[in-house]
Amino acid sequence: MIMSFFDQFLSPSLIGIPLIALAILIPWLTFPTPTNRWLNNRLITLQAWFINRFVYQLMQPINLGGHKWAMLLTALMLFLITINLLGLLPYTFTPTTQLSLNMAFALPLWLTTVLIGMLNQPTIALGHLLPEGTPTPLIPILIIIETISLFIRPLALGVRLTANLTAGHLLMQLIATAAFVLLTIMPTVALLTSMILFLLTILEVAVAMIQAYVFVLLLSLYLQENV
Repeated sequence: MIMSFFDQFLSPSLIGIPLIALAILIPWLTFPTPTNRWLNNRLITLQAWFINRFVYQLMQPINLGGHKWAMLLTALMLFLITINLLGLLPYTFTPTTQLSLNMAFALPLWLTTVLIGMLNQPTIALGHLLPEGTPTPLIPILIIIETISLFIRPLALGVRLTANLTAGHLLMQLIATAAFVLLTIMPTVALLTSMILFLLTILEVAVAMIQAYVFVLLLSLYLQENV
């Protein structure tokens, strides 16, 4: 049976039971548990430093009303980074390559930020649909354009994360397949291809972390507009 390059994105199943729930829940087990000791180990200390720096950078431009989102956005950031990085290991499944999962994250959080803006400051929230100083003939057109761009935001969040991870996985599989095929035909070319694959893997590790950060950063910007 010939395997397609896109078969790696199929949700794994056992006896007809989808295992995507396990792929989502198991990464939480990799997080170290803090202890009551005065001195923690290096892993917990590094994790605490990373979380503190991330929360500081994320919440600095947001007023105090939005700081209650810090725990939610930090948990989402750690969750996405862990899933993305574990998905780079061999024989693993990356749930964030599924648009449905990414949209399940993006749509409710985006909608919550919009509803918060409409409830707390409706005038300012609606004012974002019409830039200041707009000529009168352009007002209806700009309102329509800004409304469309507002509703496209959650789709852009989900598609950006899905597309970047999917493209990276496909490119790695293509180069790995080429290196394996060329190994017996042209060993020198296969070695160069393997070096390219190694560099691409390092790049994909960076992309996995950056895309998780961008996802949460854009949500924080949407929150900043409405708080």
